[in-house]
Amino acid sequence: MGKLYVVPTPVGNLEDMTFRAIRILKEADLILAEDTRTSGILLKHYEIKNALQSHHKFNEHKTVSSIVNRIEGGETVALISDAGTPAISDPGFLLVRECVRNGIEVQCLPGATAFVPALVASGLPNEKFCFEGFLPQKKGRVTRLTQLQEETRTMIFYESPYRLLKTLTQFAEFFGSERSLSVCREISKIHEESVRGTLAEVIAHFTETEPKGEIVIILGGKEK
Repeated sequence: MGKLYVVPTPVGNLEDMTFRAIRILKEADLILAEDTRTSGILLKHYEIKNALQSHHKFNEHKTVSSIVNRIEGGETVALISDAGTPAISDPGFLLVRECVRNGIEVQCLPGATAFVPALVASGLPNEKFCFEGFLPQKKGRVTRLTQLQEETRTMIFYESPYRLLKTLTQFAEFFGSERSLSVCREISKIHEESVRGTLAEVIAHFTETEPKGEIVIILGGKEK
């Protein structure tokens, strides 16, 4: 039987790719990529020329069975996403679950993921935290925010720059404008920036300065 490797890829700086990740991708019989065009740039940079197949949220339900069959037939498959660690707010969970159910060995390599550097650099408590990822856009959003009002742990959210101000304004309504947070954008890239302060202060900043790039919000929990 083969094996499934879950391989993190850089969230920005290509130098964050590990030696082991490069080796695994070069040795794999098949690489599953969220977007073959995006991943193609990374693979070309490291001269990785293995077979490449699309595996994203729109087709993963249909392709999981055939991939499991290939691994059971002895192939080694490597799963990557556009950036960071697959299955963390990205496709991958369904495949990992199905492999586990079928007794296939799954190894996830240590590597890049956006929320860890954002959390560590935030200056907010990080001994305990909860990862929320992307909030629901419509149905369930208010319910979830209401549930989080009593959360005492530091909270982590992903957000688009186009929706950042709307989300921060909503946070101020639910958590109070004096709640501390850090908004980290463009992690590991040239223009990486962490904007720290209260919700009121950070909202004022991004009202004057248009947010750009990938966004991670680190929000302080309710004080006990």
